[in-house]
Amino acid sequence: MAFTHGKNATFWITDAGSTLRNITTYLNTAGLTRNADLAETSTLGSTYKSFVGGLIDGKIPISGLWDPTVDGYLTGILQSSKAFEYFPAGLGTGNIKENGNCILTSYEITTGLDGAATFSGEFQVDGAVTRTVL
Repeated sequence: MAFTHGKNATFWITDAGSTLRNITTYLNTAGLTRNADLAETSTLGSTYKSFVGGLIDGKIPISGLWDPTVDGYLTGILQSSKAFEYFPAGLGTGNIKENGNCILTSYEITTGLDGAATFSGEFQVDGAVTRTVL
């Protein structure tokens, strides 16, 4: 099995000026969730439910340490569809790359008396996600 440590993950997002930016050094978490819609097709007299697959949805949650540079990237793209690249195991040969477009739908800055300023956000996947092997 080819397990990997989360520290190897890399996340890139296109900024408002259409430049693909590596924001990995600001992040302490990133992910990609996918959900599939199901439509029930059970009929009268059925003993068990049956379903047919529908549309696939995805979200990209991120969080990290706040910095004016990454803040500029993220606030500049709220509600805009932008290209992303996510490498869950890093950029090495044989690793997986997930890419597509996404829309930043939430962005929050958090500060506290006893800690570093942080941020969190969530992107809505916009269209298909392509998975390739490097």
